[in-house]
Amino acid sequence: MPRIALLQSQSFASKAEAFDHHEALIRRAAAGGANIVVTQELFLTPYFCAVEDPACFDLADPLPCPVTERLGKLAGELGIVLVASLFEHRGPGVYHNTAVIHDADGRLMGFYRKAHIPQDPGFEEKFYFTPGDTGWPVWDTRFGKLGVLICWDQWFPEAARLMALGGAQVLIYPTAIGWLAEEKPVLGDAQHGAWETVQRGHAVSNGCYVAAVNRTGTENSIEFWGRSFIANPYGEVVAKASTDQEEILCHDLDFTLVDEFRRSWPFFRDRRVDAYGDLTLRWRL
Repeated sequence: MPRIALLQSQSFASKAEAFDHHEALIRRAAAGGANIVVTQELFLTPYFCAVEDPACFDLADPLPCPVTERLGKLAGELGIVLVASLFEHRGPGVYHNTAVIHDADGRLMGFYRKAHIPQDPGFEEKFYFTPGDTGWPVWDTRFGKLGVLICWDQWFPEAARLMALGGAQVLIYPTAIGWLAEEKPVLGDAQHGAWETVQRGHAVSNGCYVAAVNRTGTENSIEFWGRSFIANPYGEVVAKASTDQEEILCHDLDFTLVDEFRRSWPFFRDRRVDAYGDLTLRWRL
């Protein structure tokens, strides 16, 4: 039964400091029995998307690069699957919010580039990120079949469904989401509740685990709410982190539960695949 570990942390003064700190967390997680380790969204940098600043493009790396080499060596040395979220410089003027997946032998399995890009006050991501074009890959790793999506992707049932239809036993969401100071008193509880509820719904409707890892701490005008969590196929939250503390959140994934759930709640069997063509339309009048 593989153990997943979510690394809920904060931002650091430099990419080097962030990597050194996260390497220590990765090693602690592996020492605690973790087989799959996941970083928060953009774990090497502050959440620079709070403002539009062309200088922030200098934070990006071409992939693969020394960062992915170091991640691969860690994964191979520790015998873990490692999912890490990075800022990718793909080409002139083309940048992505990208997750890299290393198998337990250290091999770089590939990338997932964030498909849905938000644009809201404090979350100016369309300024930085080109929508991903990797499709919806599922990674058949030593410790299970993983679907990896990123933050804003977590609100879209279509993305979760396509990953599940590809065989994903767990959906993983590196995340950076929090409260704006002016909204928190009125909407804070509702916003967090919606975020958790929609992902628990993905777990139920797809009969799989969901693991969402968030940042903590305050950056610019955003108070990241932490509360990383893991939900089982029934949508039950089986592990949850605090709001404001760094944590390594672990849980053992019982993939026999995934198989049993999908047999007794056969949503995939009963889908009307002949009737859903309009889902490819922008709007249906």
